[in-house]
Amino acid sequence: MEASTFQNLGANVRIVRTKASCRCPMLRKHKLQREFKAESFQQEAMDIEDLVQLGREMRTCPYYGSRRMAPAADLVILPYQSLLSKSSRESLGLSLKNSVVIIDEAHNLADTLLSMHDAKLTVSQLEDIHCSIESYLGRFQNLLGAGNRRYIQIMLILTRAFLKPLASDRNLSSVNVGLDTENPSKSKPCGACSMAIYDFLFSLNIDNINLVKLLAYIKESNIIHKVSGYGERVAAMLQKDPVAHEEMSKLTSFRAFSDMLVALTNNNGDGRIIISRTSSSTSGQHGGYIKYVMLTGAKLFSEVVDEAHAVILAGGTLQPIEETRERLFPWLPSNQLQFFSCSHIVPPESIMPIAVSHGPSGQSFDFSHSSRSSIGMIQELGLLMSNLVAVVPEGIIVFFSSFEYETQVHTAWSNSGILRRIVKKKRVFREPRKNTEVEAVLRDYKEAIESERGAIMLAVVGGKVSEGINFSDSMCRCVVMVGLPYPSPSDIELLERIKHIEGRADSDSIKPSVTLVDDSYYSGDVQAGFGVLKSCKRRGKEYYENLCMKAVNQSIGRAIRHEKDYASILLVDARYSNDPSKRTSHSHPSNKLPKWIKDRLIYSTKGYGDVHRLLHQFFKHKNVENSSETNQH
Repeated sequence: MEASTFQNLGANVRIVRTKASCRCPMLRKHKLQREFKAESFQQEAMDIEDLVQLGREMRTCPYYGSRRMAPAADLVILPYQSLLSKSSRESLGLSLKNSVVIIDEAHNLADTLLSMHDAKLTVSQLEDIHCSIESYLGRFQNLLGAGNRRYIQIMLILTRAFLKPLASDRNLSSVNVGLDTENPSKSKPCGACSMAIYDFLFSLNIDNINLVKLLAYIKESNIIHKVSGYGERVAAMLQKDPVAHEEMSKLTSFRAFSDMLVALTNNNGDGRIIISRTSSSTSGQHGGYIKYVMLTGAKLFSEVVDEAHAVILAGGTLQPIEETRERLFPWLPSNQLQFFSCSHIVPPESIMPIAVSHGPSGQSFDFSHSSRSSIGMIQELGLLMSNLVAVVPEGIIVFFSSFEYETQVHTAWSNSGILRRIVKKKRVFREPRKNTEVEAVLRDYKEAIESERGAIMLAVVGGKVSEGINFSDSMCRCVVMVGLPYPSPSDIELLERIKHIEGRADSDSIKPSVTLVDDSYYSGDVQAGFGVLKSCKRRGKEYYENLCMKAVNQSIGRAIRHEKDYASILLVDARYSNDPSKRTSHSHPSNKLPKWIKDRLIYSTKGYGDVHRLLHQFFKHKNVENSSETNQH
């Protein structure tokens, strides 16, 4: 008989787990695992494919074999999630003690750390869970022990509670503590609200449920697999909504439910609960959700910092460093944080960054939220592009703040005839919204450039083009950054982060966040978001500015990829130039550019004529250089 483990969760709940009930069949021969480890140490550094091939040849498990190698290895390379999650490190047998931790592309670190602890439950998932639990209880209620039955009923109670604020016949404001629930007419109608964990639990009357015990039961009993499995079988027999369940299984819904319960056990001040009620106008379906948003990564990252000998954050777009420090280790004394910035491998004369404040007809560029949609501004940008295609060789990438704005501009250019003028010189491509379509568009873009006609890519900051794709050499001879791509202030998650960071300025205590407005309701209203920003004195506002400039730095860095590369960088907005006296201000956009760009930036020109002349001279000089190098070879 197999050895078993018994766990008692109290009140007639006794869970039995058998050991070695589902072990990897390739682990039966321990001798082969030892031979795999010995053979691996004889090889050079091996990637995943190499390890898999060696495992196949030796007929043993490469996954567990590589795990056994980790404690003795001098260098271990692993994804963010495996490094930052304490449970993942423990399961891998990875100790950071006396280790040097190097985190590359560290500009993504804070967001990744927080998003790892986010949790989201949609209306459809909750309805799916509710239906599955009811079916399971209806079938097995008389066969379950009292303790098991009680825990499953608690899960049903929680599911019903979570559905309450999302129900179509209720006003969302009624779940928010502090508003006038007796007289709903006095409460502001809204699409989303945010609240602290405790307020959320109290408002739904589920504060008396011991979530820690429930989570222990879920983990030890394997109940979510049992209930979801039964639910899938019932749905299959009834052939109910086969299409609806293709993309999201019941098990996925239950895992999201479990993640939400884990999130609700966090400290009250670590994050916020966001309740959103949105409905699709086309289908009539409700797309509401409950989401837990983690706001502070400092405590999570301190586990890594405290254990490791040293931590090195590396990246080409870490500026402005203050934002990273504020979010990851605000508790660290400044003398323990060393910042090193070096010049780019590309020589200064290989870049031509210009702040373009005026268009060809003399109109000042202002792509702020209130002005960017004006016909005059969009047409002036079109005139600029019509001129650029005549002076810039090969590829041009134009970055817009959002897909919506890119669509607006492209439509206006099509209607006015400007697009036809541009296409006469270069083919125009647009970054697709679907990631699966990006590769094909890039292939066509490259072919157009290689055909010597040249091409323009209309891209979006924060999209696929701005993040992970390199546009070296002819793929991008000019980057055009349209305006300052501030994130939308109507985003409730962003506003909660801003309020939380601003709250640190008032107190060093671990207080959750400060309320900068009378309530925490937003219905996607941009002006309400701007109201929050105006209430910020320093840190929240600076964080918002830093998000913008990090996005700028990340995007324009796509063009310069090696020592022999060269490109022009056009920052199209009067705010990049402005009054010379204001450039001493820390918050001025130019002060948050990388040093290798800032030192070469031409802040002001007399008009577009100067810009055109500078670009003409730059590319003519580079063309002469390349011709002489070719002749020498």
